Amino acid sequence: MSVEITWWGHATATVRDSGVRVLTDPLFVRRLAHLRRRRGAVPPAAAAVVDMALVSHLHADHLHPGSLAKLPPGTRLVVPRGAGRAVPGLRRVVAARGLRVTEMVPGDVYTVGEVRIRAVPAAHDGRRLPYGPSRVPALGYVLSGESTTYFAGDTGLFDRMPEVVGPCDVALLPVGGWGPYLGPGHLDAGRAAQALARLGARCAVPVHYGTYWPIGMDAIRPHEFHSPGEDFVRHAGQLAPDTVVHRLGHGECVRLEPAR
Repeated sequence: MSVEITWWGHATATVRDSGVRVLTDPLFVRRLAHLRRRRGAVPPAAAAVVDMALVSHLHADHLHPGSLAKLPPGTRLVVPRGAGRAVPGLRRVVAARGLRVTEMVPGDVYTVGEVRIRAVPAAHDGRRLPYGPSRVPALGYVLSGESTTYFAGDTGLFDRMPEVVGPCDVALLPVGGWGPYLGPGHLDAGRAAQALARLGARCAVPVHYGTYWPIGMDAIRPHEFHSPGEDFVRHAGQLAPDTVVHRLGHGECVRLEPAR
């Protein structure tokens, strides 16, 4: 296994495998509506220079047209099927930047270079809230090259997760959120560790925590902002002791070499 993971904050990460750079859920802003970035610098412009960008679902902190506008012209963008219809801002950015869009549903596969991208289901509300009732599936993605990396997007724990994901070397799992309470369809640190135990991945990187927080709510359940990464390490040590967890800082990178 040889893969390089850089975590930029929230659900945004770069996965480099077989010379191919894949960016997940790009969010390159200091403020999004009522949320502000409380930890980590906004990713540098170089972070947007990739071979492919993946969008897991339509929520504004995962599909952000302003951040997608930073992708170089011609970049391949993978989104859930129906995203273009549901989000006019996405259509405008795609047209303005000349992005090449592929819409996927669970089971679909796209190959870039030597990396195979497979869409898998996620247990999460896929609507573009609060603008309308359009039902678009939330996705996770499995990237298979020299290694197999599972990017869960945003999801709750579901029974078929090991079956639909399959064997994986690395799991990028959400362990928190952007507010003091997590609604249904999310993983907290404990449930993420349960997911990790079911998946049996050799390595894990916690994401989707410790970056954005609602303005004016710093004192409300602050542990939900600060502690999910450490809590995930602790829970994973109990439930998946054979897995190595890499709790990255914002902008930090880890290179995972083949097992000896």
